[in-house]
Amino acid sequence: MTEPRLTSLAHGGGCGCKIAPGALSDILRAMPQAGPFADLLVGTETSDDAAVWRLNDRQALVATTDFFMPVVDDPRDFGRIAATNALSDVYAMGGRPILALAIVGMPIKVLSPETIGAILAGGAEICAEAGVPVAGGHSIDSVEPIYGLVALGLVDPAKVMTNRGARPGDALILTKPLGVGVLSAAFKQGRLDEAGYAALIDTTTRLNRIGPDLAPLAGVHAITDVTGFGLLGHALEMARGAGATIEIDAGAAPVLPGVEALLAQGVVTGASGRNWASYGEGVTGSGALPSGRLDLLTDPQTSGGLLVAVAPDAVAEALAIARSGGFAQAAVVGRVGEGAPGVSLV
Repeated sequence: MTEPRLTSLAHGGGCGCKIAPGALSDILRAMPQAGPFADLLVGTETSDDAAVWRLNDRQALVATTDFFMPVVDDPRDFGRIAATNALSDVYAMGGRPILALAIVGMPIKVLSPETIGAILAGGAEICAEAGVPVAGGHSIDSVEPIYGLVALGLVDPAKVMTNRGARPGDALILTKPLGVGVLSAAFKQGRLDEAGYAALIDTTTRLNRIGPDLAPLAGVHAITDVTGFGLLGHALEMARGAGATIEIDAGAAPVLPGVEALLAQGVVTGASGRNWASYGEGVTGSGALPSGRLDLLTDPQTSGGLLVAVAPDAVAEALAIARSGGFAQAAVVGRVGEGAPGVSLV
């Protein structure tokens, strides 16, 4: 049978279909607080990337889940991107994945078993690259195609990375270039060339496996991954978690090829505007930005890079680890300062 494009079956795609930060805060406000659990090292307090539960003095379990609707039409690529994105939260906590479970929602009267199977195979391919099995999961018949993982990992309790450990004076390193949302929007509009698509797939299927290599460094104080809320949104979560001001150099972030030209043509995602509407009051200095820069800094990053807070004397070593691990464009994009929690654009 003739099948529709995967992206035509979804109202949003990738991390751009996340609930906007402001709306999510309103929803979660009604959730009862969990009781005190001595072994819950990381919970919901600061919107961190995953939960962490201490098993013993040397091991803690990292638990997370992530899933979304198609960001591309190729089923294998969709599965690979979704799996890479889900595993990223384990790496961001300094952990190493050990197990994955598949989350599958598919319109089974619209998509063939071969297409759905290719999505799952793509996810399993990335999990194999990460050295973990897809050991089960759950599936439903849904109107829109949805795929992702429950990802479990292990970490030394003394080396857990969170988004709240940043200290004044730290530099901020971003490991992947920005612009995934812009390229995704161009793809959906039929305006993305082969080179742009190749860049999109390359960055979104690159595992953030350097997280547990960065975590043991004495100078690394905090890590989070930059995904659906954009660089500014996740930097703001880090600032609030640390109780500090974060300065972002608006022109320092690496950018994926072709993104600047697409921004100049007005290609942006709706999620970028929703992001800004949700947290813009926590950001200063946006008025001086050149055209399109704010859209880039709020651009949702499906399977984005790591944002690392690191002491000045450890920056060179952290950058070397990132670049030797395949993140050639890793760069310093800001610093942590004294002051009320918030983000300042400089």
